[in-house]
Amino acid sequence: MLKREGWSVGRNLIYRLYREEGLSLRTKRPRRRKMVVHREARCQPKHPNEAWSLDFIHDELSNGKKFRALTIVDIFTREGLAIEVGHRLRGENVVDVLNRLVRRRGAPKYLFADNGAEFTGQLVDLWAYHHGTRIDFSRPGKPTDNAFIETFNGSLRDECLNIHWFETLAEAQRLIEAWRIDYNESRPHMALGNKTPAEYLLQATPSPVAKGKNAAEN
Repeated sequence: MLKREGWSVGRNLIYRLYREEGLSLRTKRPRRRKMVVHREARCQPKHPNEAWSLDFIHDELSNGKKFRALTIVDIFTREGLAIEVGHRLRGENVVDVLNRLVRRRGAPKYLFADNGAEFTGQLVDLWAYHHGTRIDFSRPGKPTDNAFIETFNGSLRDECLNIHWFETLAEAQRLIEAWRIDYNESRPHMALGNKTPAEYLLQATPSPVAKGKNAAEN
């Protein structure tokens, strides 16, 4: 800048003057600010079986031995699709449960899950690729990204896990499965127009007669 203005000075002189005046030179390049990326809005399912949400919940038996439960919820109907109980549930167990549901209901378009190793591993990724399913992971530290499964797990905790003292894993599976069925068939939800998940699913699913009529019209 000085040379552009006509001053004939060397670098050493400028450096000495900077030091004498107590000025400082910026020796490090400033950190670049990370580009702000707005997160795309998540899928808002409009039909049953379009998006499922998965998570794990933990508890222990009366002897102090811990166990885990894999919970899966249909976001549109709020239906508890499955609760798999086991001492050690890994990615292969997640795939087994998903395969059971697919045989009964077909594959979803989306899976919502957190960043746990069971969901981010290769097995679940291959399963999703094979079925054409997109996995949408929650942001770290943002449980509200998976609010539906968090609400379901909270009800499971308050209404089942906290009021039973399971002696065996088989007993835990039996009582938890009974709670899941009751949740689907007997528990109305305000978000579903005070219908149970089973009633809402029935309402949202065309009857065989209606399906045949629509097919004939097309």
